[in-house]
Amino acid sequence: MFTLYKIGLSLNRYGLLFTVNLAAFAVTLLSGCTSAPKHNTVKAKPQISFKSITGVSYTEVRRYFETGLVFERHGYYQGADWQLKTLSADSMWVYSAVRKKSLISPIILDHDSVINIDWAWLRVKNMSRDSITFQVLKVENKEISHTGPFVFMKFYADDYIKNKLHTTAAVLRKPYPRDTAYIRQLTAQARLDPEKAFAATQPAQLTSTSPALTVLKHEVKPDFLTGIVAEEAYYFPEYKIHISKAYDDFSYSFAVTVDEKGNLHFIRSLQDSYGDPEFEKIAERNIKGIIAGYLKYYLHTVPGRTLNIPHSSMVTLNVSGTKA
Repeated sequence: MFTLYKIGLSLNRYGLLFTVNLAAFAVTLLSGCTSAPKHNTVKAKPQISFKSITGVSYTEVRRYFETGLVFERHGYYQGADWQLKTLSADSMWVYSAVRKKSLISPIILDHDSVINIDWAWLRVKNMSRDSITFQVLKVENKEISHTGPFVFMKFYADDYIKNKLHTTAAVLRKPYPRDTAYIRQLTAQARLDPEKAFAATQPAQLTSTSPALTVLKHEVKPDFLTGIVAEEAYYFPEYKIHISKAYDDFSYSFAVTVDEKGNLHFIRSLQDSYGDPEFEKIAERNIKGIIAGYLKYYLHTVPGRTLNIPHSSMVTLNVSGTKA
């Protein structure tokens, strides 16, 4: 399973969770809600055919949002990594460079230009022996969702890259100047408003400078139910910190931002206040005291970076302390 993107929900996650009888499911999932009523006299568009590109190898050169950018507001990055080769009219070889895995997937045709490959629903926007562009579809309750974010995948034929463009896929996959400009814009916004901090593809790093404080980074593991994959760990930075010889025994979970200079800023408590405003105030006061009295002095922080640009990003901290 190669996950395409994860803004709240994963396409591949949808395909797998809905699947019982794989072949029957793939054929019928969209047909019940997207085919025209029997009384409709409008002639349906012919199904897409892959016969004309059989045997052509393609490499994904850009995966992007409807804005044309590879980043969205929260810092989520669309990295191109697929390779494709149509083996026949109804089968395709798919390889993910990130996962270092390949498979032969059936090409399941639905209505018009909608297809299913590797449990991802795609719409063929254009196709030739030189290039293919897919729109990634989000399917909810047997219907194609028309709410964003919309994601597109651009492929070039390997022969086209080498003999016509005279370049490499690695060069074509590099971020565009407008991607860099967008990250600089988000950085400036986060500088003025901590709530606009965004995920860094190179997450903020926290290390201890004192034997009294230990730091352990929480490693995000791939999870079938949540759809989280290893290469997306940067989106969920979390640290477990323990302070020995503290003023008292305590345990708090909270969110902070690490700004572009490495300073910590309290954002919110993640403690359950049980609907008690007074408990919330006490927790917030204590957490701010822990940041100012311990973390500021015993932590070395390196800000997160995206496209090598340091910027404010959010981190979850689980901090406990034990008395001397």
